[in-house]
Amino acid sequence: MKKKLLLSSLLLICAVGCQSDEDKTEAHEEQPEGQSYTVTDDRGEDITFEKIPETIVSLAPSNTEILFELGVGEKVVGVTEFDFYPEEANEIEKVSDSQTIDAERIIELNPDVVIGYTIGAPDTLDPLEDAGIPVFVIHSAANFEDVYSDIEQIAEVMGVTERGEEIITNIQAQMEEVATKVAEAEEKDVYFEISPSPDIYTTGANTFQQEIIKAAGLNNVFADEEGWLKIDEEQVIDRNPDLIATTVTYTEDPVGEIKGRAGWGGIAAVENEEIYLLEADIMDRPGPRIGEAVEHLAQIAYPEKFE
Repeated sequence: MKKKLLLSSLLLICAVGCQSDEDKTEAHEEQPEGQSYTVTDDRGEDITFEKIPETIVSLAPSNTEILFELGVGEKVVGVTEFDFYPEEANEIEKVSDSQTIDAERIIELNPDVVIGYTIGAPDTLDPLEDAGIPVFVIHSAANFEDVYSDIEQIAEVMGVTERGEEIITNIQAQMEEVATKVAEAEEKDVYFEISPSPDIYTTGANTFQQEIIKAAGLNNVFADEEGWLKIDEEQVIDRNPDLIATTVTYTEDPVGEIKGRAGWGGIAAVENEEIYLLEADIMDRPGPRIGEAVEHLAQIAYPEKFE
């Protein structure tokens, strides 16, 4: 059951070290006091705020990370069961499992805004709006531009647009540095696994993970297909990747399980022991650590470029 919940949440949600700690925790409200303002969410809904929100419920881990990076994390009063980063998020009340929400509890908390998400049934968020709570919906990010847009929108809601722009600039600079380092590297083929045998899932084109793979200078062996894909073991054998990366953390030994699969011994990545367990929180979340995700994957694939 745990495996199914984690995978389902990943498929629904998939929710930079350049600044000092002080930079990350301080945010200056740029919206004039007493002046209402309107921000458009990803549904095309115009949400009007009479003042900058003082209390927030975040229904996606990626959006929680954005809020903390913007320096307004102390305003978050409710998050999901999968909010593990930053460390402070562990202490915030859990009001969602990323598929369902505890609407009654959220209404009791009476936040100034809910940063919602396209989760569960289409009417999941209706009780909150019916109760008069502003709900600002962010759609699932499929690429880096979507992530930048999410940061810009949430920064505007929270009245810290300059900080949002600064975060985006730092992420882009980190990625440009990686691109420069791997520009002349001989491109490697990678297979990226997000769910293990017997129900194997990987990522194809038009997904957030594909953006990370491409930016790290790698070729995704399933880039000729779209979305999150259920595949069989023979398909991986046939495509013979140079490197295998997995974000599976709910099995005892994910790397050993991959090595022991029948017929996989002839895959180049297995022969050369190029199988890596990556941190799912970084690699699967479309949030402010995407630059870190790109750099981490690039360092694993081309360590000589980062010496």
